[in-house]
Amino acid sequence: MIASFTIPGVPVAKGRPRLTARNGQARAYTPAKTRKFEGEVADYARASIGPVDPYSGPVELEAHFCIPIPKSWCKRDRLAAFEGHILPQGKPDLDNYFKAVADGMNGIVYVDDSQIVGCRMTKRYGDDPGIIVTVRPA
Repeated sequence: MIASFTIPGVPVAKGRPRLTARNGQARAYTPAKTRKFEGEVADYARASIGPVDPYSGPVELEAHFCIPIPKSWCKRDRLAAFEGHILPQGKPDLDNYFKAVADGMNGIVYVDDSQIVGCRMTKRYGDDPGIIVTVRPA
């Protein structure tokens, strides 16, 4: 195993690139919320693996996203969500959560997320929001 760590808190999905024009030149940038979250992912990854060079071979990434159960739901629905009978099908998309985590580990766990050759990801409701991440050599 290369890295295994937990990122506490509500997961953040990768935001779409924003465009701005400056002096007639178009420029794309990552939204601040996404940049901040990717920085948090990097910090937890760095703490997990310590001061080592990024892995350069193919990797498999596993990420389990725990989304908070809406407080407005009735007790019956909250219990059903906690037990896995109601699954989070709404926005943000699971792949956008995954992209934010994968990009946050670039240059720390692996050289680039293009090295990911396999993945497993889940999105579930829970009382303790966060992300459990595991990276293994492929």
